Amino acid sequence: MTMLKEKRITKPLFIHYHAYKKLQELAKHPFDLAKPGNLTPERLNKYVSESCGYKLLYGTERINDEVMIALQSLALESQAMQKMQQMQAGEIVNYIQGHPSENRPALHTATRDFFDSPNPSKAAMEAAKLAKAEIDKLKKFIADIDKENKFNTLIMIGIGGSDLGPKAHYLALQYLHKKGRSARFISNIDPDDVAIALDGVDLKKALVLVISKTGTTLETVTDEAIVRARFKSAGLNDAEHFISVTMPGSPLDDPKKYRKTFYMWDWIGGRYSTTSMVGGVLLSFTCGFDAFWELLKGANAMDKAALKNGIDKNLPLLAALLGIWNRNFLNHHTLAIIPYSQALIRFPAHIQQLDMESHGKRIDQQGNSVDFDTGPIIWGEVGTSSQHSFFQLLHQGTTTVPIEFIAYKENQWPLNDDVHGTTSQQKLLANLFAQSLGLATGQPSDNPNKVFPGNRPSHIVLGKKLTPYSLGALLAFFEHKIAFQGFIWDINSFDQEGVQLGKVLANKIISRFAKPNETPYPLGDTLINQLNSL
Repeated sequence: MTMLKEKRITKPLFIHYHAYKKLQELAKHPFDLAKPGNLTPERLNKYVSESCGYKLLYGTERINDEVMIALQSLALESQAMQKMQQMQAGEIVNYIQGHPSENRPALHTATRDFFDSPNPSKAAMEAAKLAKAEIDKLKKFIADIDKENKFNTLIMIGIGGSDLGPKAHYLALQYLHKKGRSARFISNIDPDDVAIALDGVDLKKALVLVISKTGTTLETVTDEAIVRARFKSAGLNDAEHFISVTMPGSPLDDPKKYRKTFYMWDWIGGRYSTTSMVGGVLLSFTCGFDAFWELLKGANAMDKAALKNGIDKNLPLLAALLGIWNRNFLNHHTLAIIPYSQALIRFPAHIQQLDMESHGKRIDQQGNSVDFDTGPIIWGEVGTSSQHSFFQLLHQGTTTVPIEFIAYKENQWPLNDDVHGTTSQQKLLANLFAQSLGLATGQPSDNPNKVFPGNRPSHIVLGKKLTPYSLGALLAFFEHKIAFQGFIWDINSFDQEGVQLGKVLANKIISRFAKPNETPYPLGDTLINQLNSL
């Protein structure tokens, strides 16, 4: 495996691209969506790209042909496509040049690279071989569990990427859950989280899945100890109920404590791990192995789409460029992810971590401080519920918030009654289309309280139906959109140093709770004293 070596640069690359200067000029007079006659059917039909069963409708973004040409020039200058190819080939992309760093590949795509990939590299092939061995283990394990017909609940213990993505996917595929199978989730070190997850569970019929890459995550280790003690106090052999996902050789890789251990590797980042065993065990237990396999197929299809030149088929690159236009040139600081699908109720939370942990960076890959904005603040909820919550601010507030809508033509469950001439799904989609158009065009009025300024940009990621395959493609769409933005900004999208300081300080304060007479920590002690005075 080789590292992407670049000549030492003393200034951030991004703002010195020729396309950057061109886009700055174009941003002075962005396309006016609110001007009467500007948003036409012809425009909506023109700005559409399609791949992997999805259409990306972006006529309601503040772009025109000149902007799109300049954005594509930005992708070319930054070598975004070459870097995507190098990432998927297993070259080292997780690094900071000239400084200590993780210095490794980001090969989450190898966890689904089993479907006739063209010209695979040696590194990718080796990683895919390791991943496929785990998948084969999983398939047999699930078959054995099904045959045993003893377990009906999976208690999943993990935090961050070991919780958010898998939980989002579990909820997204509820319509496929096997009869009598369900999952509970423990992520927080808050003892109430453990209590709620264990409430009403028949431990004799429960499996516990413990996920930690290193096997040392404070929250996970603590919660596992509590849950394991409950099994022992119930007179059960905990080793028969516990399974793990971890790196080889970690404390969780112990056959005396776990009936089965599945592996992940250091080239899979936590937030990129849902298509590894981190998500695979959960989905295979609750929905069946075939559902997980279909999810991998969908993700792999989008991986291949991300390698295509041009934005007509490369939806992740297109979405990345639209995001950079909104963030760096129109100066919008947040992005709302709004799925018009109840099944995706926790999907925005997963994308929030995926994006903000990847792009919460202030230096480039040469160690230089950047003098431009990187990742936006990501947030969101499902529609139409969100319309009755925060859409007031989106329409008439002083802050413009770009929106990435997600929607499907068909619903999942066989319930879609006709009420007053239209089905519920039609009403749902009508609301989505109305919001996108209304945010764009606005509304003039003689009454200032009824004025909608418009020019609130959005685009729609539109699919036919949310299935395991389309869910996998949607996941990879966001993973690659985020990777492309990092490549263009020349930042490292694959580490997360920003979470470490809080961990270090928390351990100091924990030690003060445990040993109050040793090693004073004045700041922590002051807060502990405030706590004790309650």
